Amino acid sequence: MKVPKLFQQEHSRPSNRIAMQGGSYSLILTAVVLAIVIVCNVLVSALPTSLTSFDISAAQLYSVTSNTKAVLSNLTQDVTIYWIVQADEEDAVIENLLGEYENLSDHIIVEKKNPDAYPTFAQQYTEEEVKNNSLVVECGERNRYISYDDIYLSEPDLYSYAYSTSFDGEGAITSAIDYVVREELPILYTLEGHGESELPATFADQIDKANIQVESLSLLTVDAIPEDASCVAIYAPTSDLSTQEVELLSAYAEAGGKLLVMAGPTEENQLTNLYQLLSQYGVEPVEGIVVESDRESYAFGYPYVLLPTLESHEITQSLLDEHYYAILPLAQGLQVTGNTDAIVTELLTTSDTSFSKVAGFDLNTYEKEEGDIDGPFALAVSIETTGGGQIVWFSSSDFLDDRYNAFSSGANGDLAMNALSNLVGETEAMAIRSKSLNYNYLTISESVSSLLRTLMIGVFPLVYLGVGIVVVVRRKQVQHETV
Repeated sequence: MKVPKLFQQEHSRPSNRIAMQGGSYSLILTAVVLAIVIVCNVLVSALPTSLTSFDISAAQLYSVTSNTKAVLSNLTQDVTIYWIVQADEEDAVIENLLGEYENLSDHIIVEKKNPDAYPTFAQQYTEEEVKNNSLVVECGERNRYISYDDIYLSEPDLYSYAYSTSFDGEGAITSAIDYVVREELPILYTLEGHGESELPATFADQIDKANIQVESLSLLTVDAIPEDASCVAIYAPTSDLSTQEVELLSAYAEAGGKLLVMAGPTEENQLTNLYQLLSQYGVEPVEGIVVESDRESYAFGYPYVLLPTLESHEITQSLLDEHYYAILPLAQGLQVTGNTDAIVTELLTTSDTSFSKVAGFDLNTYEKEEGDIDGPFALAVSIETTGGGQIVWFSSSDFLDDRYNAFSSGANGDLAMNALSNLVGETEAMAIRSKSLNYNYLTISESVSSLLRTLMIGVFPLVYLGVGIVVVVRRKQVQHETV
């Protein structure tokens, strides 16, 4: 049956009207959604990057530590960071880090200086050849130049003979800020005249980065410890101090002075007078060298390379939080008697199965023999004297050696740096670790190492072999059943 055209037209009109209404509604809804998206983008872009970006990098390259936040929160002066960089050559990691500093303090101002537009700008701060993405931190008349090579550190790898790279932008910038806003720097006097070793290069660099000035001191030429001393360090003496020198150090500590001592067993001379400093505070040194019989408590297969337990204290807390191990080779045991009015806190301790080999450097076995002294022992202590002074004592002369510091992934240096910062009262300047762009060494105990070797060399291959045999046998059974 044929439908009249007029009827068809009348019938289609409502349908067209509905379609037009639906299209208009969709258009309006799309416009509203787009407007909302645009407004949200504008609002989000106005928020600080700390609220809109998240650091998921393994090394936390785009985050700053609580140490930096503490330094920035205490700023009362304006600090300008000049970023010497050519157009379109900005390092993304440095750019993000500088943004974090600006967000954390209104006193931080970051200003770019293009060397093409300002060719002589950097010459007023350094005579070095200035690389792209270098920095200058300035406050008033004080300033510090930070080379790009001080931000991205390249160091030789002890294992592969290649170079490992780490990012130390935060450590360098925070140190520079701390330096330019200071009126006076703390002074660390290092004792000399008893065969002391020079401070290891890595630890010396950390001290420099913490803005601590280092001076040498001979007790034979003074009547008292200099008044401007923030701390006195005794590092790895090989011969004993005189009675008069010990009396000077004791008087200094009793009058509120600070001492950092790193003295372990010596091969030839006994440090009898030096250890009197400990004895008067109820801490007695034990003859010999400490060895561990617990395989969880020593490293590299050598029972005298100790992995001590870190006790809770301001000095050790950062290592505890990050699950780092300190490594103490050739250490002397310390026993805390408690016969003193001073407050003695054990920082590092051995296991219950440790003992001291009285034979010392002449030992010819790691087994316990008659006359050896039972542990456990303290390997580091913090002593607060009744006069307000403080002594931090590590009973190993070698633990700051660059080799052992590398084996501990820098934990040894951080531990000593934390102790020094605690002594001079600069807890905010405690070590800010550089962030590895390669990897850190995994420090494990000898027992875990043996377990991994057994699993990798013995257990896993046997399991794989067994699974293969089972698979082959089952296939043959299926073939026979099919035939």
